[in-house]
Amino acid sequence: MFLHIKEILTPAQVTQLLELAKSATWQDGKVSNPHSKTKNNLQLEYGSPAHQQSAKILGEAIQRREEFNDFAFPKRMTPPLITKYQPGMNYGMHTDSSMIMVPPAPLRSDVSTTIFLADPSTYEGGELHVQMGDQSIKIKGEPGSAIIYPSISMHGVEPVTKGERIAAIAFTESYIRDPAKRDILYQVQEVSAEEGFNISWENRNRLDFIRNNLRRMWDSE
Repeated sequence: MFLHIKEILTPAQVTQLLELAKSATWQDGKVSNPHSKTKNNLQLEYGSPAHQQSAKILGEAIQRREEFNDFAFPKRMTPPLITKYQPGMNYGMHTDSSMIMVPPAPLRSDVSTTIFLADPSTYEGGELHVQMGDQSIKIKGEPGSAIIYPSISMHGVEPVTKGERIAAIAFTESYIRDPAKRDILYQVQEVSAEEGFNISWENRNRLDFIRNNLRRMWDSE
């Protein structure tokens, strides 16, 4: 299952991040995955002032969204990283590395996040391609929107044929390692939220009982 958040960034934040990207130092994306034969993109120089500033904006925006927290059950997250695809660039179908080296200790990638920054009308191609079971989903999101999906999913970025695709990526280690269990907890929460005051207080308490005790059983298994 994946989650689409339409406005995880404000228009002002999108503009600020694109301005940072204009003057930033870029490096070959293979620096973070040197053995990949399918990765062909650029990324902000890790640890540079532009990366530090953009990561703060993006990280705070992601983590304050209730939808993200209910879906991902975040324990730790990598500093978000802005990437760029120019004509001829793409990222072939792949799964994300299971462990990502970030201080103070390696982070297990359970949930992947893509935040779209460039207006989709300014570039051609570049769709995020996610394989979910027998379904193939291609997404070209509006600026400031995000797609959150299990890191075990096969996914990639379609070749860009015109313009520049600029987007940010982040990886989250979840308190709930198993994506099926995360989905169950998310669905229970969604039922409770959607029913609102239509559900009796007793049944709301029962749903909370189920969700809280499942989480106690499954946290950090």
